[in-house]
Amino acid sequence: MLAPSSAGFRALWPLLKPHRRRLLLGGLCMLVFVACWPLLAWLAGQLIPAIGAGDLPAVARTIGAALVVFMVQKAAQFGQDILLAGPALRVSQELRRSLFARLQTLDFGALEKLSAGDLTYRLTEDADRVGEVIYKTIQDTTPSALQLVVVLGYMVWLDWPLALATLLLAPVVALLVSSFGARVMGAAERSQKQVSDLASLLGEAIGGLPLVRAFAAEPWLQERFNTEIDLHRQARYRTLRLLALQHPVVGFIEAAGILTVLLVGAARIQAQGLDSQGFSSYVAALLMLIDPIGHLTTNFNELQQGQASLKRLRAIESEPVEKPDSVRAQPLGAVRGELLLDQVSFGYDPASPVLHSVSLQVQPGQVVALVGPSGAGKSTLFSLLLRFNIAQTGQVLLDQQNLVDLRARDLRQAIALVPQQSSVFSGTVAEAIAFGRPASPEQIREAARVANASGFIEALPGGYASRIEERGSNFSGGQLQRLAIARAVLGDPAVLLLDEATSALDAEAEEAVQMGLRQAMKGRTVVVIAHRLSTVQEADQILVLDSGRIVERGSHNQLMATAGRYRELCERQFIHLQA
Repeated sequence: MLAPSSAGFRALWPLLKPHRRRLLLGGLCMLVFVACWPLLAWLAGQLIPAIGAGDLPAVARTIGAALVVFMVQKAAQFGQDILLAGPALRVSQELRRSLFARLQTLDFGALEKLSAGDLTYRLTEDADRVGEVIYKTIQDTTPSALQLVVVLGYMVWLDWPLALATLLLAPVVALLVSSFGARVMGAAERSQKQVSDLASLLGEAIGGLPLVRAFAAEPWLQERFNTEIDLHRQARYRTLRLLALQHPVVGFIEAAGILTVLLVGAARIQAQGLDSQGFSSYVAALLMLIDPIGHLTTNFNELQQGQASLKRLRAIESEPVEKPDSVRAQPLGAVRGELLLDQVSFGYDPASPVLHSVSLQVQPGQVVALVGPSGAGKSTLFSLLLRFNIAQTGQVLLDQQNLVDLRARDLRQAIALVPQQSSVFSGTVAEAIAFGRPASPEQIREAARVANASGFIEALPGGYASRIEERGSNFSGGQLQRLAIARAVLGDPAVLLLDEATSALDAEAEEAVQMGLRQAMKGRTVVVIAHRLSTVQEADQILVLDSGRIVERGSHNQLMATAGRYRELCERQFIHLQA
């Protein structure tokens, strides 16, 4: 069933190559398992006439032989299943691993367009379904197909005219199964899309429940949820209805086929082309076809659903990835922290630039603030400094080295980001600060001290071993932000990017975070996005961005002395010229 398909199941075959030995041993067990079926059919042909004749010794001998064959067959089946399960699960694991690795390299523009709930569903439910199809293909579909071939061969050997009459029905069954399978795949794709939409809504709803309650919007959210689960029910019902219709239709064709075979068999016996013993073996073999046909039908339907899942997983691979390091990329070495943007223009859509010919220079150790309305290009400028995006024109330099000529990992170790909304992974406090980097306990404690976080951490019952729950729900916003600052300064970066790190905090938490920021900023080049202008009055340089252009630059007093955009923004926030 891993035949070539538009969904690309054939492309998964190379993942099985490292498991050739287990597959070979499992295949040998499979051959033994399948070879027992015609032997059992032959024994059934011996047993039925012996029972009819009342020959007890012959019945006992035949039953004893059948029990031995059954034991051998079941032992082979166990070996087949246990040996083939491992490679199938490994393929599923490798598929999920490689897709998650791909996800981490996606271009940020592409990543922002993808729903978190949809991606979660793809890497869990869709990956599981693909793994299940692979497992069933190896462990169930292949032996069922072999059983069908071997038993049919035995039936042809017994009486080919009777076998020919049986085979005339096979194309009818195959056509029905294929027709249903195509319709099931389409229905499964629509059903999985609805599940993804439902997962996305659930992700938004769970994260936004406090906001929903604050606005008394529970009825609105419940109505949206009710609509989504009803659409999911309808899509799922259409799939189940197709499956429900397929089973009785195919079952009726199978029953009609068996009755036809009995009629033709009676005619063959009357014509003395087949004796009763041979016909008994033939009927036993015919009955042995029912189970593999049922398995193949069910597995074919699951393959169609698996194809829909694999198609959704493969869609991740079609998304553009982050531009790789240049072949001439050099190690960064010691960093002073000088930043230079020279006539930089950039747009997520090149036809619609977000930044227009932006130029600025930041000397090592300086603090530069970026202010301006939302959509002015401040966050885009940060994305260029971190090389999440690359300028279409102009160049961005760090210590007079073009960022495109540096290794991304080196660059991002030299430039650290403290985001506006602190995102801290679950785990211990020490793990959250280290964030996957090798660090000694002393280095972690020093980073916490610089971030003004050591006091509250050491007051926790477990200290640095205390657990952080999902989304940091057991810590305050100020505590999480100080952990984010400690995470940023752990690697001793030369440049700090601060995305208004105190905008969502109350006055008391802001004071604690500001103390941590002041300590973290010492001796470093700092670029800060500021919405509350009171936090950047002491910056060495303030840049006012509007519609992707720097419209003003200077110190707070210089800009306040000019009746420009910055002064207008400050007066709205009741900020005046410093004495």
